[in-house]
Amino acid sequence: MDKHEGRDAGTIRLDDPWYDALAVGWGEGADTVPAQAQAAAPVHGGRAAPGASEIYLEVQRSAAFQEVRGRYRRFVVPATAGFFLWYVAYVAAATAAPGFMARPVAGAVNVALLAGLGQFLSTFLLTWAYARHARLRRDRAALDLRWTVFEQERVQERAQVRAAAREQQERGRPRPRTVRGEGA
Repeated sequence: MDKHEGRDAGTIRLDDPWYDALAVGWGEGADTVPAQAQAAAPVHGGRAAPGASEIYLEVQRSAAFQEVRGRYRRFVVPATAGFFLWYVAYVAAATAAPGFMARPVAGAVNVALLAGLGQFLSTFLLTWAYARHARLRRDRAALDLRWTVFEQERVQERAQVRAAAREQQERGRPRPRTVRGEGA
């Protein structure tokens, strides 16, 4: 996320490479994929260019991805365990120690009511802490990984368009229209 300078200094812009990209396979028919994108596998450096699944597996195996997942787990696992223990303690106390839970604290407010309100408060605090942790510790790295995948897919798409163009030129047909404004 980058902050703008100038008159829109207070707004935040999310630089997301997939913001306006179609979710292929989510309601689009098979006829929405351009024919040149369905062409034979392009050759990249003497070998077939990696497909989307290979790109994602490569990213998943990368040290950067493992670091993002590690940061996620280092927050989520202890936070989930702590919240679950807090919830079980509340239920156990309400079941096993009704006299303690009924003890008045101030007027009609008793320990059970304060603990129940504490459950709600802890839920909101945990949500805030998670969002803050994600923003400060993971979002930038995850966005960098997303850009990496986007660039690799774009290179693959260009190679597919070039391969389709070469194939059609060999057959004597005119060069196909390009995808996403590439080439031509």
